[in-house]
Amino acid sequence: MTEAGPTGDDLVEVLAALANPLRVRIIAQLAAGRDYVSHLARVIGVSRPLLHMHLRRLEAAGLIAGSLELSDDGKAMKYYEVTDFSLHLTASTLAEAARTITRPDPEEGS
Repeated sequence: MTEAGPTGDDLVEVLAALANPLRVRIIAQLAAGRDYVSHLARVIGVSRPLLHMHLRRLEAAGLIAGSLELSDDGKAMKYYEVTDFSLHLTASTLAEAARTITRPDPEEGS
């Protein structure tokens, strides 16, 4: 998302990522501080593969960022944290963003 406001495509991606209750719970958990995948899966109560799917969606939308780190015993651990984002929706924000949408409506043709 840009400082001038999100593009239509970015806004659609962010809203789609936030449209899932589990992803909102992930953001809420990470808002308390960064966490690694295994611990995050236990706290939220989901499998790691399911968590990874949701983390990828949130990361693609620019809402979280992941980094790979080595633990003291040499094990690779993936940490995630919330990015510095702000989303303020108004009718004019949506109207501006709508003018820049380039992707087709995913529901067309259904």
